[in-house]
Amino acid sequence: MADVNRTNGGANLLALRSHNTALVLDLLRGAGAEGISRLELAERTGLTPQAVSKITARLREDGLAVEAGHRASTGGKRRTVLRLVPGAGHAVGVHLDRDALRAVLVDLAGTVVAERCAALDLGAGADAVVEAVAGEVEALAKGVREGGGAGAAAAGSLPALLGVGVALPGPLDHIRGVLHRVTGFPEWDGFPLRDALARRLGVPVVVDKDTNAAALGLAVAGERGSFAYLHLGTGLGAGLVVDGAVHRGARTGAGEFGHQVVQLDGPPCGCGDRGCVEALCLAAVARGDLAEAARVLGIAAGNLVALLDIDLVLLGGRTIATAPDAFLRGVAAVLDERARRAGEEPVPARAAPGEVADGAAQLVLGPLFGRADA
Repeated sequence: MADVNRTNGGANLLALRSHNTALVLDLLRGAGAEGISRLELAERTGLTPQAVSKITARLREDGLAVEAGHRASTGGKRRTVLRLVPGAGHAVGVHLDRDALRAVLVDLAGTVVAERCAALDLGAGADAVVEAVAGEVEALAKGVREGGGAGAAAAGSLPALLGVGVALPGPLDHIRGVLHRVTGFPEWDGFPLRDALARRLGVPVVVDKDTNAAALGLAVAGERGSFAYLHLGTGLGAGLVVDGAVHRGARTGAGEFGHQVVQLDGPPCGCGDRGCVEALCLAAVARGDLAEAARVLGIAAGNLVALLDIDLVLLGGRTIATAPDAFLRGVAAVLDERARRAGEEPVPARAAPGEVADGAAQLVLGPLFGRADA
């Protein structure tokens, strides 16, 4: 069994799993290179100065924080400023699409420091896919070590790898890391992907739907409130963020957006129903009718807005990326018309920054910074 976490030190996840430490780390991350003083940390967390001093001392010991100079005095003693050390730990995020794989190595600040892309056949079988993912993860870590890239550990060791987040089409069980009947690939039903990869790599693994991972990445990057991320690629799904937290549902099945039926006598869908949004959208894309694809997507987005009363619709995925303006115009037109009829302000729609793989890395990093919804 390969072990990609051979390091001379690095972050001790178990030691960092306290709520108070996560609060401090999150503020350090938010402060960036400018840093933040211990007094500010105490004021913003509500912790005592003594508690903050103990936490920051431990973080400095672990190499996660360093002193970054002093703030100008306002009459009293100059304040020492601390900042996060982004290269002290890394996570790998993997996006498994039906026919491709993208893997990124992300530091503690969320910056992508290396990436790899490869063709993939999700129908090739579990063993082949697990081996492909493991190979890309190992190649990423090895490349940073040999190239001396950001966060590279001492000679002969690999960057401190906290874990691997894997995002792929659902449905699946996020808690147990077990796949269900992925549309078009029934042979994956019941496969324990999380445990299989963890055994192969020797590091913690988190598995979630591609849309949930992307939504988490957007929330961590600063999207506020309640929003829906709609992902149109080889399939169609949604990631939902409600009041700042990713909403997965009691059985982690929320967001199966592509399989809402909008045309009772419509074309058959791979899920077994007829007239699903996914089937209608992909059929329109296949025949080159992007205006119709965008209209159908807009109708489905309007249903979601009416049901959840969300603040924003974000569009992403490689099909959207081929013609973002056309899809945004079509979706916005439907949302605007519905709002006009109701006498309300329309919910805005815009293109989503970032990638699914980046969000998958946040499945690992999120808990470190107190993201309970990760």
